Amino acid sequence: MTKGRHSALDVYREMLLLYVDQGRRQVNGLCADLEPWQVIGLTVLTTLGGVWAKGFLFQQESLKSRMKKQCFRLIRKIPYVGTAIQSQLNKALDDMSVSLCTLKEGMSYTLQLPSTGLSQVQVLDMIKEYQTLNEVQWEKGWVSGAVYWGDETLTKLLVKVYGDFAWSNPLHPDIFPGVRKMEAEVVRMTCTLFHGGPESCGTVTSGGTESILMACKAYRDMAYERGIKHPEILAPKSVHAAFDKAAHYFGMTLVHAMRRAINRNTAMLVCSAPQFPHGIIDPVEEVAKLAVRYSLPLHVDACLGGFLIGFMAKAGYPLAPFDFRVKGVTSMSADTHKYGYAPKGSSVILYSDKKYRHHQYFVAPNWQGGIYASPSMAGSRPGGIIAACWATMMHMGEDGYVDATRKIVCTARLIKTEVCKIKGVFVFGDPEVSVVAMGSDDFDIFRLSNALTTKGWNLNTLQFPSSIHICCTVLHTQPGVANRFVSDVKEQVAIIMKNPKEKTTGMGAIYGMAQSIPDRSMVSEISCGFLDCLYSTEVHKPLAAVAHMNGNGKAH
Repeated sequence: MTKGRHSALDVYREMLLLYVDQGRRQVNGLCADLEPWQVIGLTVLTTLGGVWAKGFLFQQESLKSRMKKQCFRLIRKIPYVGTAIQSQLNKALDDMSVSLCTLKEGMSYTLQLPSTGLSQVQVLDMIKEYQTLNEVQWEKGWVSGAVYWGDETLTKLLVKVYGDFAWSNPLHPDIFPGVRKMEAEVVRMTCTLFHGGPESCGTVTSGGTESILMACKAYRDMAYERGIKHPEILAPKSVHAAFDKAAHYFGMTLVHAMRRAINRNTAMLVCSAPQFPHGIIDPVEEVAKLAVRYSLPLHVDACLGGFLIGFMAKAGYPLAPFDFRVKGVTSMSADTHKYGYAPKGSSVILYSDKKYRHHQYFVAPNWQGGIYASPSMAGSRPGGIIAACWATMMHMGEDGYVDATRKIVCTARLIKTEVCKIKGVFVFGDPEVSVVAMGSDDFDIFRLSNALTTKGWNLNTLQFPSSIHICCTVLHTQPGVANRFVSDVKEQVAIIMKNPKEKTTGMGAIYGMAQSIPDRSMVSEISCGFLDCLYSTEVHKPLAAVAHMNGNGKAH
């Protein structure tokens, strides 16, 4: 039997050699009339062509996307078309600038340092004047997210603690050992909250975006060590835009897929708990099984609701496991400055093991100024923020967080239940935490957004698909707030349903148009214009307010 197997292999070997010899004869025949320099020249040109083709075809951005962009660039170069498009862009940017940067009568911008320093009284008087620009009444609970509590007693504590540590900097742990201790305790308390083991660890960052950036940077460097040249992040479409930013900053590719997209370039998997647009918790346990199967790190982004979901079981709202209890979860991000109620500028990135955190660090061992090492993006960091974060967590305690969580989740579920009863709108999925997203099959949902703006509400407008959401905070648990919201939604939907096909106007129309523009570079251009407006010191004359059924046209 062994002899028969060898005979069969010999036959295949002979056939292979025959084909190779035949190919060799054909190539030699084609080159018979060529001189040696021509053969060498053709080889060099073919090699260079192959290298160019590989570089052209296999880039971070897909060939289809690049061709689409080039097409739109060429269209915008057509004289009449390009001029018309630019004219509309300029008008949109001018309108935006007037809307965002209009001051009250008599106000102006400070363009240079005062020749003589102002007294404390003068500075505080100017601060009061600046505060008069605030028109949105977030204290009453009419704003989605943004401010997660604002409790007066807590605010006084934070101001006192921040003042005590205003000049501290964790970059100098020998000078400010108290801040070092507080940061270590903030990380350890958060690790414990998410059931981290003895090897779990992390760092405090400036916010959710930095926490996500740090996780992606750590896993990118790990991928480089494994020989991966083009690391990929696999995540759902609903994942936070900070992952797009991380991919852009760190030379990674964000792929909106999971099981079928896993390949040799995969650097990490991502889940959200919950995701921002619709408040849905991704199937962490299912994705964790993939992470274990393919030996890949899995990051759970709990930036938005981490300090809610961590207490929901004790508040009477149990969830499926989502944290370090799940085998395969290697990192988590949670914002202490959201439902942790700490002041803005604090978040925590956690790892199941120190080996992951080491890839987050940056060390410059050969700098002339000495050995430079930093745990995250920043070098110097505000110790006052860390101290205030620590003070918040200690002041709240587990009982305080559980109580706040119970109120918020109860309020969000009340809104979800009541909105589901309103004809003409629907709730996306089955949100379990604090976000309730609404859409409509009967009318443009941005009309409802505009209408609620005229009633004093400030909601989040979303795209792909068109929707709006309310992110419930402690402020929404105040007596009557949730019932007023439901009542206003019911009232405005009833009005809109009398003429559901009416054209959307105001900011709703702008947002609806933005997601329908096929040339996304134009949307980016307008967005850059928006960011430019934030730094504008030009004085614009106020626009006359125009009232209409769809809203007041103000940016919100």
